Amino acid sequence: MTRLLSFERLKWASFAHSAVYSVLLVVWLVPGLPRLEAIFGMAHGVGWIAMSLACLAALRLRVIDLRLAVAVAVLGGVGPFVGSLEFVRQSRAAGRGRDRRDGDGPREVSPAVGAPGPHR
Repeated sequence: MTRLLSFERLKWASFAHSAVYSVLLVVWLVPGLPRLEAIFGMAHGVGWIAMSLACLAALRLRVIDLRLAVAVAVLGGVGPFVGSLEFVRQSRAAGRGRDRRDGDGPREVSPAVGAPGPHR
């Protein structure tokens, strides 16, 4: 089950859901497209339910953390962009941590000598 609910698969599903929502916003703004509004509205609703259930299962399997699950399941119904942004944020944070451990990423800047702070 963990293989099916990987972080990368959930991230790309979140991007797809955000794309559907973007199209929904466009067809809602353009007058005279009620059929497309209904189609993309239904796709967004079903997509949100599917993403919520998938993220709750992934949270239980410890594939994602609580912050990401809340971003997708709670805020995703109103704007799925929040979940997609959280996936990007966590991907970048994981990449920075991996680079630092490998020794080829950006280094943390050490505090200036004599600067106030907890290092004194």
